[in-house]
Amino acid sequence: MDDATRRAIEWDCTKLINRYTLLNDAADWEAVAALYTEDGQMTRPSAPDQPIVGRDAILAAFKSRPARAQRHVISNVVVDVVSETEATAFCIIVLYQGTASADGGLPVRDPSGPLIGTYADRLRKTAEGWRFAERRGGLDFAP
Repeated sequence: MDDATRRAIEWDCTKLINRYTLLNDAADWEAVAALYTEDGQMTRPSAPDQPIVGRDAILAAFKSRPARAQRHVISNVVVDVVSETEATAFCIIVLYQGTASADGGLPVRDPSGPLIGTYADRLRKTAEGWRFAERRGGLDFAP
């Protein structure tokens, strides 16, 4: 594989990670679930030993969460290309959460946050483009 192909894969995978974050914060659960392969697996940073398997199950898990104000910040994204159809990635996540304000203005940030953790990803190129085959979250500090 030449350098240009490797860099293109790294960029496509980084873009996938960033898109996931934006869609998650927008609560666009259908679009978030569509970023997984049909047999994809997800473990939330707060529940790393409880994998959710399959795109439909991932969608159901997101839809079952209570509504909340949230903002994820992703940094230190490193993508390692395995082949032209497989890659792995790692990144740091910071999650701010809050509740609706009484006056309808900006949400009120949860004073116990933020949560800080990681995602370790297995990525696969499909007919739909790059998708998460596995997204494994973990926390670095106790909530």
